[in-house]
Amino acid sequence: MCGIIGILGQGQVANSLLEGLQRLEYRGYDSAGLATLVNGHILRRRAEGKLVNLAERLTADPLDGDIGIGHTRWATHGIPNEINAHPHATDRVALVHNGIIENYQMLRDELVSRGHFFQSDTDTEVVAVLVTDYLRQGLTPKEAVGKSLAKIEGAFALAIVFAGEHNLMIGARRGSPLAVGYGDGEMYLGSDAMALASLTRQICYLEEGDWVIVTRDGATIYDNAGELVNREVRETKTSGALIGKGNYRHFMEKEIFEQPAVVGDTLHSLINPATKSIHLPDLPFDLATVPRITVIACGTASYAGHVAKYWLEQLARIPVELDIASEFRYREAPLPAGGVALFVSQSGETADTLAALRYCREQGQHIVSVVNVVESSIARASDVVLHTHAGPEIGVASTKAFTTQLTVLACFAVAAARARGTIDGPREAELAYALTEVPSRMTEILTHDEALRGIARTVAEARDVLYLGRGVSYPMALEGALKLKEISYIHAEGYAAGEMKHGPIALIDDDVPVIVLAPTDDLFEKTVSNVQEVIARGGKVIFFSDQPGVDRLADAAYASLALPTVDPFVTPLLYAVPIQLLAYHTAVLKGTDVDQPRNLAKSVTVE
Repeated sequence: MCGIIGILGQGQVANSLLEGLQRLEYRGYDSAGLATLVNGHILRRRAEGKLVNLAERLTADPLDGDIGIGHTRWATHGIPNEINAHPHATDRVALVHNGIIENYQMLRDELVSRGHFFQSDTDTEVVAVLVTDYLRQGLTPKEAVGKSLAKIEGAFALAIVFAGEHNLMIGARRGSPLAVGYGDGEMYLGSDAMALASLTRQICYLEEGDWVIVTRDGATIYDNAGELVNREVRETKTSGALIGKGNYRHFMEKEIFEQPAVVGDTLHSLINPATKSIHLPDLPFDLATVPRITVIACGTASYAGHVAKYWLEQLARIPVELDIASEFRYREAPLPAGGVALFVSQSGETADTLAALRYCREQGQHIVSVVNVVESSIARASDVVLHTHAGPEIGVASTKAFTTQLTVLACFAVAAARARGTIDGPREAELAYALTEVPSRMTEILTHDEALRGIARTVAEARDVLYLGRGVSYPMALEGALKLKEISYIHAEGYAAGEMKHGPIALIDDDVPVIVLAPTDDLFEKTVSNVQEVIARGGKVIFFSDQPGVDRLADAAYASLALPTVDPFVTPLLYAVPIQLLAYHTAVLKGTDVDQPRNLAKSVTVE
């Protein structure tokens, strides 16, 4: 979602604010802006569109000041334009906001009735005007913010500066993350550690409901009840280096090609190569007696969880409930005593997933998280953190985060099966060995990049595309369809292959590419039967299988790609790569913004 940075500096801060926003551009890119104080007055520079537009504006019209805030926006209320861009300001206050103010219309009407005027269509501006109203009543900045926070409903992270106050910044969080950074005579606020990585490694994460008074001497933190509290200052592991694309055209392409390395790093953290056994962190529960696992996630992470459901039920014989977080949080699901709630999230900040986690905690579940950011809100709220070692993922469409999630979940499933006695030591060793082969098999698949570019030319001409799979290939079909529509804007749907005859087959004609994921597992022959039904109706079948599978279909497919032959258990990890590359090349041919597709943000920190 939106990105926030604030700096109380000792020199000019505009360039550092802009650099912080560059690190956060993956969070929002509809518009961006800065505000600083110069001789006590609030000055702003804002621009619609990408961050480069703001950079050009600052080059033409520089901004002085040793205290300032910056924001890169993903629009919720109000269209993306300069008027709606943050920071929002009055003559007394400037602020940036991540989240949604749910009661903004009521507050706006109340403030208008008292003679205030609004310039934007956003929910955020109401906070700036509300704080200003209290300041005009004679309250101090601290008092004005405190009273405003008590009236605001919704989710937010806020960073606020005040006219005439060159040594004061106030931050607050409710439902959206905010971190405080500690420097040498300088202090910082940021929506995550990435924003502050080049400025400091000393980070304090505000907890739910916290708000903070920041000066150059330090930070004073209050909880939701207004009580003074202490929060741990820790050293972040986030690198201070800006993330670049190297020789790749897009971050997404770079991140696809990084997968052999990051999957290998993740495997090294979980597999003992000498014993070929899985080693999880210490668990506060016994996997052998867990009655049920509830897997909760959103988007691509939910498809990783879907694959894990197959693995855990088939291999470890554990009943698994799978739900998307935005639905789970509202259906008041009954949960068994001693159950495990397993949360999957790249950012660890997804609002719906966090809310679901809190519900599961209230229901007495053990909380396990699979996250890429070990300092995230979800990680900090978990009993056990299973870290995906993907590194920063900048492209909005998840690639290496997804495959490292699958890697962790595969290891978790094997460990659970061993603990429950549903597999023995030799089978655990076989599966561990199959997993350790994945990085090199992924490298083999990446050599098919040119062939996939050729297949993409057919897909790019389509209006509709179908993806089919059975078993663990079914959620991979869902993921393939999601990738394609996310970045190419082509309508795509994933189906269980056996469901074709129950409706979707009516969509088949010679203009509809049908992408089939069919490793030669126990379900292969059934999938081939479904493929023949598609071919008989003129569908253009693009067939992904191993060499025996490709040979089995012979020349009946419109196009095919032979992938390495591996243990069927690890095929989701490998089949992720060609569907990612196919989506990528299709999007490039369509001329879309691959890394920052329209209407999407990397981390969804509002409902």
